[in-house]
Amino acid sequence: MYLEKSEIIANDQFSTEEILNDYYIAYLSRQLSLLGRREVHNGRAHFGIFGDGKEIAQIAYAKTFKKGDWRSGYYRDQTFMLALNLLQPEEFFAMIYGDTNEEKNPSTVGRNFNNHFSTQNINDEGEIKDLLLQYNSASDISSTGGQMPRLLGLAQASKIVREKPEMKKAMNNNVNGDEVAFGSIGDASTSEGVFWETINAAGVMQVPLAVAVFDDGFGISVPVELQTTKSSISEALKGFQKEKGSNGIKIYKSKGWDYPGLVKTFKEGIDFCRKTHTPVVFHIEEVTQPQGHSTSGSHERYKTKERLQWEDDFDGLNQMRKWLLETGVADMDMLVEIEKSAKQKAKEARNKAWQNFTNGYQKEQNGLLEILRKIDAKTDLQNERKFELVRNRIFPTRRSHFSFAKRLNLEIHLNPDLQDERAELQDWIDRFKTRTIDFYNTSLHRTGPDSALKVEGHPVKYGSNTEDVNGSQIVNKNFNVLFEKYPNLVTFGEDTGKMGDVNQGMKGMQEKYGKERVSDTGIREATIIGQGIGLALRGFRPIAEIQYLDYLIYAHSQLSDDLATLQYRTKGKQAAPLIIRTRGHQLQGIWHAGSPMQMLLGSLRGIYLCVPRNLTQAAGFYNTLLEANDPAIVIEPLKGYNVKEKLPENHGEYKVPLGIPEIMREGTDVTVVTYAWNVHHALKAASLLQKFKEISIEVIDVQTLMPFDVNHTILESVKKTNKVLFMDEDVPGGATAYMMQKVLQEQKAFDYLDTAPRTLSGMEHRPAYGIDGEYFSKPNVELLFKNVYEMMRETDEKKYPKL
Repeated sequence: MYLEKSEIIANDQFSTEEILNDYYIAYLSRQLSLLGRREVHNGRAHFGIFGDGKEIAQIAYAKTFKKGDWRSGYYRDQTFMLALNLLQPEEFFAMIYGDTNEEKNPSTVGRNFNNHFSTQNINDEGEIKDLLLQYNSASDISSTGGQMPRLLGLAQASKIVREKPEMKKAMNNNVNGDEVAFGSIGDASTSEGVFWETINAAGVMQVPLAVAVFDDGFGISVPVELQTTKSSISEALKGFQKEKGSNGIKIYKSKGWDYPGLVKTFKEGIDFCRKTHTPVVFHIEEVTQPQGHSTSGSHERYKTKERLQWEDDFDGLNQMRKWLLETGVADMDMLVEIEKSAKQKAKEARNKAWQNFTNGYQKEQNGLLEILRKIDAKTDLQNERKFELVRNRIFPTRRSHFSFAKRLNLEIHLNPDLQDERAELQDWIDRFKTRTIDFYNTSLHRTGPDSALKVEGHPVKYGSNTEDVNGSQIVNKNFNVLFEKYPNLVTFGEDTGKMGDVNQGMKGMQEKYGKERVSDTGIREATIIGQGIGLALRGFRPIAEIQYLDYLIYAHSQLSDDLATLQYRTKGKQAAPLIIRTRGHQLQGIWHAGSPMQMLLGSLRGIYLCVPRNLTQAAGFYNTLLEANDPAIVIEPLKGYNVKEKLPENHGEYKVPLGIPEIMREGTDVTVVTYAWNVHHALKAASLLQKFKEISIEVIDVQTLMPFDVNHTILESVKKTNKVLFMDEDVPGGATAYMMQKVLQEQKAFDYLDTAPRTLSGMEHRPAYGIDGEYFSKPNVELLFKNVYEMMRETDEKKYPKL
């Protein structure tokens, strides 16, 4: 069953000391898990999820990980990270406590669950780090299977550079082509569609992707026979197995308690993956989970006594200990000393992390205490005694301190004898709030010199003999310049490569720049976005094409859970400047004419949302975004590809600034705020209103919904017209309501209105088919005319009689 001591040392070239260090790390990891659960149960932490039972397998997996490689794992990889020195024991507890200290808790900074790891890929200046000189980890997310799609992009980066070596220079030597993307996942999570989508795509693409599937027999309480066909992921995946002359994957199996077997299996599989770029899946069976799924439940409730006894007998630590003694690698005294040392290290880490966490409040507590003493000296409020109850809570929180101070401020605000103390208290509250905002409410977007908001606009230029061409030609010529300008620019999507996308925006790009940079994908939106995230993390500038706006729904989890939160959850330590190129709004029917802006606005904060009215504007957004490191979605207007526009002469240079609306037509009576193709409707309606009753409409194209009108251009317009209408194709209460809140509440335009503001949106149902279906489902020129006229009549019925 076991390899002899001499065999494992000879076969894998590592020493007895290294084997014993592996045991120490595994044992330390188990102690961290045990103490972590105890901290939650004692009330000193809110929640915990741990990697106990996977220690031995993760130790063996980590032995194959090299600098330059990338990890995209799940929330049980603590032993893997400890083995690579990417996790310190103190940080393990800092995560559980939610410590906001960036040095003590660099992976999550108190913004994410424990065991969610990350390494920095970018500095404050927006420069990619030397990624080949470090071990790399993509920032973890909790959504089940969500780590899989980006794993594809992390692996694809190596394939691109291996097949196109001249790109090494374009990548600042951050990608060699020999790196492997390491994934990890629980067996139950392989039931998710994104797992199968990723494995299928990896098998087709032949990229150096490795996935360890840790099979402990359950998905929370649901047994494997209700999770996986044939109760075995390796059996279920056999159709993907690579054979001679085919693509596909290679499958390996090993037992989660067999240390020498795991070392041998992982080494063989990763070496093969690294050399051949064949994806590999490791099915690690008979793994245990001694503490259950998380601190929120108990596995004794759903496991039989026989299963619990088996888990104790075949626990990886127990089995490795047995092997160490049987092979003579260690004796009992040596193991006892190792275990004692690991226990002590874990306790010291916990105590140190708790001290660091509670000391983070000390200065602020002392400052507030001094103010309370001054107040108590003049009153009988006994605030110092009350504050002691706050300070002595088992788990102190910033909320309790802040709430105490604010309520006291209300209590004393009318006391004329405490004006000086109240001023001091208000100053303490303001400083406390400012600091807390930095902890929890910053870094949604890039803020340094690489911020997209800092890219200045540059006007489009036209020659004296400018010709009119289809919009598709404008974006196509612009992309040609961008591929020359940015050698690390890549794009991919359904029909993007050979055909040049369905609307010919990428026509000729693959032929000119190669299939490595301009490529087709299968119909798999989730992993198209995943490719983009992974490539962006490694320093590429990817444009992921989703054929129609409606189909973003298939990739919504990757956009919302991963890309939109990446910058925030790492407090700017990781950036993935992915551009999602899609097309939408008015065309035909439910699945090709949607405008789900409410869905995007509500779930994609952290991704800029660009809504150009034509293809010249769209090209200008690409030019802007490629000079920054923020992710963004650009929704090209479907009707614009065959509409004539003037051909610019400065392709790749003109830039549309984000958050700056454009006044398309000046007016004095009503402000109409809209975007995308509705701008054209608004301009037509404005001409009709001017001719009919000399009603003067100011038409404003917001250009971007996120960010929205950063200079308050719309407010200045409302001050002039005293009336405002918001129009778009989304459902009622969607983007029109969003724009209204931005203008009336945030910009405080309500005070300047003479009549109630209006919204003109699409119907509640999705758009019906055909020209008539679209007309009666969405805003149109006549509806806008009617609404504006009615607003004018509300202020002067005599001048504007009922139509």
